[in-house]
Amino acid sequence: MKERVKETFDQLAKVYEKSVDHTSLYNSEYERPSMLAHLPRSLHNKNVLDAGCAAGWYTLQLIKRGANVVATDISLEMVNATKRRIGEKAKVHCLDLETELPFDDNSFDIILSSLTLHYIKEWDHVFHEFQRILKPQGILLFSIHHPFTDIKLLPDAKYFSTELIIDTWNKEGKLYKVPFYRRPLNEIINSTQKNFSIEKITEPLPTMKFKEQSPEKYNRLMESPQFLIIKAVSK
Repeated sequence: MKERVKETFDQLAKVYEKSVDHTSLYNSEYERPSMLAHLPRSLHNKNVLDAGCAAGWYTLQLIKRGANVVATDISLEMVNATKRRIGEKAKVHCLDLETELPFDDNSFDIILSSLTLHYIKEWDHVFHEFQRILKPQGILLFSIHHPFTDIKLLPDAKYFSTELIIDTWNKEGKLYKVPFYRRPLNEIINSTQKNFSIEKITEPLPTMKFKEQSPEKYNRLMESPQFLIIKAVSK
C-alpha cells in the first residue's frame, strides 16, 4: 500500500505543482480556506511542521505568516516540487510518517497535516510521534476525507471497519488509481483523543466563489461534506 501511494503521488507531483492550485475548487475554495481559518494570521517565530506537504502550497502560506517551517512528504517528487516552490525558505524532507520522526521532543508549536492521514492505515504510532514532537499545548490541525462520503465509494461497505478504497481521479485528462483508507467516525475521534484534546471539529463549507464557478458541485457539498477538519491540542 505504501509503495502504491508513493508511486501514485510521484506521478501526480507535476499536476499538483502546475495546476491544482488554480483548477481544483475542492482545494482552493473548500479545504484550504477552512484550514487556514484555524490558524493565527501571524505565526512569527512559531515552529511548524507541514506533515504531508504535497507540492508545498501550505508550506509557502506558513512561511508567509512568519513561521519557521519544516515540510515532509513520502513522495520524493512532491518534495522536489516543494523545494522548487519555496527554495531555501524551509527545510524539506522525504520521509514516512509511520516511522520514528527525526525531530527532537517538544520541537514544534503546530503540526499541520492536509489531506494526508487517510493514506495511513494505523494512526496510533503517527499520533504518538506527533504528540512527542509537539510542545505542551501545541496544536495539531489536520484534514481528511469525510467518512460519511467515502463510504459511498464502496459497493459493500462495512462501516465499523477500516477499509481500503481505490478511487479513480481524472487529472488533466489522465486517470489515476488512488488508494486510501476509510474509517468510522468514532475511530477518528478516539484515535485523536488518545494523545490530544480535540478543540474543534469542522465540516467545511465551500466559498461563494466555489458556488459561482461550479453551482452543481457547490450544491452537492452543501448536501454531503467531502472533508473533515480536526483541531486538537497536545496533552
